[in-house]
Amino acid sequence: NQRSGSFEPLTKLWHGDTNKRIVLGLITSKFPELEDEDAVIKRINAATEYVPLTNLALSTQCGFASTEEGNKVTEDDQWAKLALVQKIAKRVWADA
Repeated sequence: NQRSGSFEPLTKLWHGDTNKRIVLGLITSKFPELEDEDAVIKRINAATEYVPLTNLALSTQCGFASTEEGNKVTEDDQWAKLALVQKIAKRVWADA
């Protein structure tokens, strides 16, 4: 979305350190709808302009504790989000 912006700030975290892994929180934990796999992969590929793919990982934006405060994300939705993370990771990283 428009709030996401560029991945350019990742360069300030990475500094060419091949031992560092940067986790991209591209799957929201606030809404139950699943993200489009291809759109997430496109965002991961955009991040590779600044950090090599081998130094990137994928996760939810945060944990699911926000469901206690009114976000309508059921336990089944949460498992579906985690399954989506795994499915995308297997498509993107050969060693996932």
